[in-house]
Amino acid sequence: MRGVSAATHLHRHLCWILGAALTVLLSITGVPVRSGDAGFAKAMDNVTVRQGDSAILRCTVDNSVTRVAWLNRSTILYTGNDKWSIDPRVVILANTQSQYSIEIQNVDIYDEGAYTCSVQTDNHPKTSRVHLIVQVAPQILNISSDVTVNEGSTVALRCLATGRPEPAVTWRHFTGKSHRFVSDDEYLEITGITRDQSGQYECSAANDVSAPDIRRVRVTVNYPPYISNTRNTGASLGQKGTLRCSALAVPLAEFQWYKEDARLANGLDGVRIENNEHMSILTFFNVSEKDYGNYTCVASNKLGNINASVILYAGPGAIHNRSSSASAAIAATCLWCSILYSLTKF
Repeated sequence: MRGVSAATHLHRHLCWILGAALTVLLSITGVPVRSGDAGFAKAMDNVTVRQGDSAILRCTVDNSVTRVAWLNRSTILYTGNDKWSIDPRVVILANTQSQYSIEIQNVDIYDEGAYTCSVQTDNHPKTSRVHLIVQVAPQILNISSDVTVNEGSTVALRCLATGRPEPAVTWRHFTGKSHRFVSDDEYLEITGITRDQSGQYECSAANDVSAPDIRRVRVTVNYPPYISNTRNTGASLGQKGTLRCSALAVPLAEFQWYKEDARLANGLDGVRIENNEHMSILTFFNVSEKDYGNYTCVASNKLGNINASVILYAGPGAIHNRSSSASAAIAATCLWCSILYSLTKF
């Protein structure tokens, strides 16, 4: 009789478990399920956790409950203290007269969904459901590479991101230390781009789950040279003289110097040509009369060229010497006038 009683008890237990699973399955397919009497406390309505964190599912019970179980959809996770799930992340936390709770560790997005606490009191099964919501930090999966275009072209940038809730994607344009908002979409199109629109474009994906994911794309805009600064310069004979020519361009401009139709070469005829990123400097170490005159600076890159005239003229020192000669001539003339006036008196 004892063996029959044990077998009967096992049979009833299995029947209750299968009944609980069937009840959950029917509730999923749309058949209404009782949540229990007013005196039976339900499980939490929902639990929200971030991906990678642990989720605790609690079900309040009382001393009238004879059997308890946790199920995920139609899969049995725990019955009482007995674990049916093969997932090592699912563990039981409490099985007391007041609470029946389990923990799901290192939660992932596939854990999201409905979980059911099923209890039996007075041979009547009752269920209560909790919905697990998994939030996922934003992550940019696909973003445009750095791009180089000619001025006037159309540029299309993309920034595709994932996350739960779906992240909001924004674009900002950085130029030096300043930045400005340019778009609130995954795709950014710039029609007829100008040189002022070159620089870093920052994509930000945010959904308040964690810090935004931020990536940047560099947009380089090519444009032909333009000469931004030239100035005529004075120099005295025998002294050092310098002419400067500044030009902005992308790619950087190459510089050449001409006097009339002759191109100047570095190190010849007592001149030196020094070029840096945006400026060319023409230096005369010992200015002579033949060095005075008009010079042409030419700046060029693959998109075009431009030129400007710069004059090296006789500087303040030369003018000062001429003034001294004129004064000496005037003084000599006055001296002769005085002598002639004295002679006429005799």
